Amino acid sequence: MLKSKQILLSLAVMLMVATDTRAQTMGLETIIDSIKSSHPVVKMYDNEIRSMDEAAKGARSWMPPQVGIGQFMTPYDVRLWHREGDIPGMGSVMFSGEQMFPNRKKLDADERYMKAMSSVEKEKKNATLNELINDAKQFYYEWIILKKKLVILVENEKILDFMIKNAEIRYKNGLEKISAYYKAKAALGDVKNMQLMFESDIKEKRIRLNALMGRNAMIVFDIDTTYTLNDYSSIVFDSSLFYTSRSDLKSLEQEINLTRLKQETEKAALKPQFGIRYDNMIGFGGQPMQYTIMGMVRIPMAKWSSKMNKANIESLKWKTYAIQSQKEMMVNEYSGMAYGMRNELDLKRKQLKLYEESIIPALRNNYKTMQLGYEQNTEELFMLYDAWEILNMKQLEFVELLNQALRLQVTIERIIEKN
Repeated sequence: MLKSKQILLSLAVMLMVATDTRAQTMGLETIIDSIKSSHPVVKMYDNEIRSMDEAAKGARSWMPPQVGIGQFMTPYDVRLWHREGDIPGMGSVMFSGEQMFPNRKKLDADERYMKAMSSVEKEKKNATLNELINDAKQFYYEWIILKKKLVILVENEKILDFMIKNAEIRYKNGLEKISAYYKAKAALGDVKNMQLMFESDIKEKRIRLNALMGRNAMIVFDIDTTYTLNDYSSIVFDSSLFYTSRSDLKSLEQEINLTRLKQETEKAALKPQFGIRYDNMIGFGGQPMQYTIMGMVRIPMAKWSSKMNKANIESLKWKTYAIQSQKEMMVNEYSGMAYGMRNELDLKRKQLKLYEESIIPALRNNYKTMQLGYEQNTEELFMLYDAWEILNMKQLEFVELLNQALRLQVTIERIIEKN
């Protein structure tokens, strides 16, 4: 009875593991969505953007009022503070208050500038996400390539195992030369070594993808091996494409806008500011209460006080030109890279088609013919081994070409920021 329970428990555990394994197969879109929602850099930028937006709420603040209390026109001789007959005392206690009123245009300029500050960070966030997403695509496609190579290795292991066992039987009967047998044994060892390397590489890709998704690096999951090689022949890689797609260029455009808004704040700072001051005096020794009220104006446009603002305005103008030149330089670089990558990708697509439709089928038929001849004792083992070796080499070349094509595709999508 106890043994039956143990068997049922083991089956239940195996079923749970199998179900969990199925649930852990992830497609590329699922991984990308996880990066967008869980990577720490997203939270970092979101918090930075929130910080700037919160700071912008104080853009229309006034200068704080100033208040004071103290003695006004009071003699050092304390005796003179007191009333002497008809002569009132001298001196008083003064209460003072002062408030400057900001220029409305300056407040408007400050508000526009501070509200626009977070726009640069929003585009930087998108640019960073573009890099992370395309890193994930690269790891994902490399994982697919490794799985394809492992499939080839499993097939090779079966083929070499057949050669070795068959050769051992034939050698005992004096029908086979031993040299090709040892080559097959060595090749089998190489295949097993490559399997270990590829399995280790898959673990490394899994760790990297887990890290990008912002979760425990050791979580085990598998990927969906479907992929698509896109055709970019109809795309024109010009400035309009990059200005509308790339977040780093949008970020630079926002910086230009921010620079212009900063210029407006510097110009608004040259506007006069008005204020009011009120003083109330309580006199000593029977003096009547007195007051002073004054209107005030600050004149920042004066020649000796406006140098800093004017210098900043001129500096910001040249900064705008510099950022615009940087944008043009980046577009030119992206355009050249994209056209070059597309040309390489077109070549890889043609090569893959050639391998898929001509080279590999011909070599596979050649191997099958050799295997049939070998089984009928009309071909030698070394000839069968050579046929396999050439087929294996071309199969691996095909997978490596596919790897290069997918890498080029990721690079193009990184350049045009296609997520």
